[in-house]
Amino acid sequence: MADKKTVLTFEGLKKLEEELQHLKVVRRKDVAGKIKEARAQGDLSENAEYDAAKEEQAEIENRITVIEKMLRNADVIDEDELDADSISIGSKVKVLDIEFDEEVEYLIVGSTESDPLAGRISNESPLGVALLSRKLGDTITVDAPNNKQFQYKILDIV
Repeated sequence: MADKKTVLTFEGLKKLEEELQHLKVVRRKDVAGKIKEARAQGDLSENAEYDAAKEEQAEIENRITVIEKMLRNADVIDEDELDADSISIGSKVKVLDIEFDEEVEYLIVGSTESDPLAGRISNESPLGVALLSRKLGDTITVDAPNNKQFQYKILDIV
């Protein structure tokens, strides 16, 4: 079975590469030092510091594996090639929340980079799905849990 593509903006790609570098160079060295110190204390069978350091090491190695897999399967969006007439991953969108009469700005990103509180919504989220391929002036309806619906009018696509 083929691995799922990881959709990333160029900024998201750089952040993952930086995190990977930090984990490999800094965090691995730190945890190796903790393991060495814990071993120096003697009996490892009842050494909580050793157990914690080994657990931290496993978490770091797992995260490295996950990031490497994401980078191997990355589909990087070229923001210079975006169609300014319709919304796609990498588009910055200004919408009017009709219910609250409030303007909100979102950047459509892949699920890996999603951070709704920072205005970065996933292309797989209900709002992201509803916005994709839409055009300036369109009004969309987004289905939410509990049979609620929200309407948005697209004011700008950057």
